Amino acid sequence: MITGAAAGIGRATAQRFAVAGWRVGLYDIDLAGVTALASELGSAAVSGLLDVRDADAFAAALADFSAGAGGQLDVLFNNAGVLATGDFETLALARCQQLIDINTKGVVNGCHAALPYLKAAQGRVISMSSASSFYGTPAFAVYSASKFFVRGLTEALNIEWARHGIYVCDLSPLFVDTPMVAAVIDKPKSVSALGVRLSAQDIADVVYQAATCRRWCAPVHWVPGVQTKLLALLNKLSPSRLARASTKLISGY
Repeated sequence: MITGAAAGIGRATAQRFAVAGWRVGLYDIDLAGVTALASELGSAAVSGLLDVRDADAFAAALADFSAGAGGQLDVLFNNAGVLATGDFETLALARCQQLIDINTKGVVNGCHAALPYLKAAQGRVISMSSASSFYGTPAFAVYSASKFFVRGLTEALNIEWARHGIYVCDLSPLFVDTPMVAAVIDKPKSVSALGVRLSAQDIADVVYQAATCRRWCAPVHWVPGVQTKLLALLNKLSPSRLARASTKLISGY
């Protein structure tokens, strides 16, 4: 089951799994988008309207999709998310709250409702985090904080849910060429400094790897792309003062 499946990473991931023979659930607030994608993918695809902020709607969507698989769910991909950039004080409070609701509450709603179906299948949860969870990122403050939340929840559930046979992980890429990133008109300096080097297909391939790898050696955090791996290593090895300085330099503040 994929949230935010109508475009970008969600769409590419749906196509990747469908080609491999999986039954895929396509859910999004863009009903027309997922309906069209389901028609493209054929009988293996199920689509529906879903606002991940609505816990009852999320539970209903999971029940509907899992009913077609004997009450089981092999993979929940928490992909739905939104982005707002700019100096924190320039962002409307309502926009900040919307971002928090979608990027954090949406993941909580999905994990909470999916647990019984995941237990039945000893399934997997894969959530979209971000390289902005390595160090708080200027011009992405609220978005960055929401991805710290996803990272923390993932680490905790990776330990907690191991007793149920459920593998929990996240992906933390740098900038990905998606409609969400393209829609940012005044792009922060970090975008031009680091570039947009990953495609939605690159991420979809890593999602598929996370869904099919051997669990005993599977990481908690998947880091797509060489550039992202280098940044993650730099942040891990650097003293906090140096990490702050490098983040400040890249972001142009």
